[in-house]
Amino acid sequence: MLTVVAAALLALTLGVIGSTLPVPFVALGPGPTYDTLGDYEDAPIVAVTDLPTYPTSGHLNMTTVSVTDQLSLFTALSFWVSGDRRLVPREPIFPSDRSTEEVQDENAAQFASSELNAVSAALVELGGPASVVVVGVVPGSPVEGLLELQDEIVSVDGVPVGTAEAVTELIGRSAPGATASLVVRRDGDERTVPVVLGTRPDRPQGFLGITPGLGPLPDSDITISLGGIGGPSAGLMFALGVLDKLTPGELTGGRFVAGTGSIGPSGAVSAIDGVPFKMIAARDVGATVFLVPAANCAEAAASAPEGLTLVRVDTLDDAVQSLDTLRDGGVPPAC
Repeated sequence: MLTVVAAALLALTLGVIGSTLPVPFVALGPGPTYDTLGDYEDAPIVAVTDLPTYPTSGHLNMTTVSVTDQLSLFTALSFWVSGDRRLVPREPIFPSDRSTEEVQDENAAQFASSELNAVSAALVELGGPASVVVVGVVPGSPVEGLLELQDEIVSVDGVPVGTAEAVTELIGRSAPGATASLVVRRDGDERTVPVVLGTRPDRPQGFLGITPGLGPLPDSDITISLGGIGGPSAGLMFALGVLDKLTPGELTGGRFVAGTGSIGPSGAVSAIDGVPFKMIAARDVGATVFLVPAANCAEAAASAPEGLTLVRVDTLDDAVQSLDTLRDGGVPPAC
């Protein structure tokens, strides 16, 4: 009798521990997708004000990875056995020296910067008139606290600027410790902002600490609104959504296109994490074409779901040309 009671107590104890003891892992899996040509919470994800827009069709879905945290031992084991999720160490995703809120804030900041980069890349692709704006601020840099995202840069040291490259070139004329005089426009008001340039080990020139890009002219606006998402990997699909609305013709040709990839302000597409899960998410919602950063192609090709055509892209222009090729019945570069 005592043996039975002891065994029952042991089983109960193990059950409690297994269902409550957290493990140092998180579970990754396919997340939700969002059509950048559509709406989110009854508002357009890509909204254009005071610029000509054109009809669109099909889908241009950005994709995400779900992250399940605070796993119990039993939950982690069930994910491992089922194969529905991948267990990875928690530390790289939620570093122990930062709170969950700090990590979420960082992801939100990356997402906001990706939205601005997407608009900039689309305007570069269009080649039309635009303003030069701040699309990124380096933490701890000389301009932190002085300039904000979407500040328009009117001039540097008295020289008007019309391109992002002009800002970089003008700042590069000065040495560390010099004071650069920037005229910026924020909320319609111009102000002069003196900045003492810092140093970086990889360059002898003065360091300002911003990423310049392009934005709409002051009398128009392009906004991207999608709550609750973090990280930079939606940039490519946001840029395509902006382009499709601002150009005649329909990029997708009516197809269900999904994809991923971070984007720079000039249109370069960079690798991201979680491609296998994003492809599954895309297939599950009906996508037939998936845009993949070139640097992720090997990983994508090794785990592509059946029925999903993978298209390799290095730049936003690559993506546009590939979608044009598909629409015309051709075969674009594949992974």
